[in-house]
Amino acid sequence: MSGLFISFEGNDGAGKSTQVEKLAAHLRKSGFTVQTMRDPGGTDISEKIREIILDNSNYKMKHMTEALLYASSRCQLVYEKIMPALRAGQVVICDRFVDSSLVYQGIARGLGIDVIKEINKFATGGLEPDITFFLHLDPAEGIKRKQSQGSLDRMENEKSYFHNKVYQGFEEISQLYPMRIVRIEAKASAKKIAERIAYYIDTYINERGI
Repeated sequence: MSGLFISFEGNDGAGKSTQVEKLAAHLRKSGFTVQTMRDPGGTDISEKIREIILDNSNYKMKHMTEALLYASSRCQLVYEKIMPALRAGQVVICDRFVDSSLVYQGIARGLGIDVIKEINKFATGGLEPDITFFLHLDPAEGIKRKQSQGSLDRMENEKSYFHNKVYQGFEEISQLYPMRIVRIEAKASAKKIAERIAYYIDTYINERGI
């Protein structure tokens, strides 16, 4: 499959959405056709699933239900949007992908990484990003940022120990996939973070003749 698939990961409030848009703008200036997406979400069906997942009134949701809903949303996004864009030779930049489920449901919820891998392998056809940027930020700082932006959703409203598990989970995942996951310190200004990411991507593209 042609094209380039890039994902952004990290705790809530790490600045993923901002960096997705900044990288997209940078690559468009370089002449690439870029599609930006979010997971869960990105299609009509996936957005409806997202609403269910993040609705604070759904506090009784079982962990496996949550995992399967994420995988279902992701399945629709992959086959409706991501794969067609990659086949057309475009760049896809996604705000979260399977790594988030490995961390949030596999590690923080305790369902196990292997279980989540199998669910998502089936849901996505085994699709993986070419590059994943892990925006590294203290979880307490991330939630403070989210609180300043408005009300929190069901996942953001989890207790601090859950967000700490997520933080530790991303550290673990980044060590499992060192060739794909690039750790970026997210304490710097958005501009400096974007410059570092753009430099990495430009180097990656030039080395591979994309």
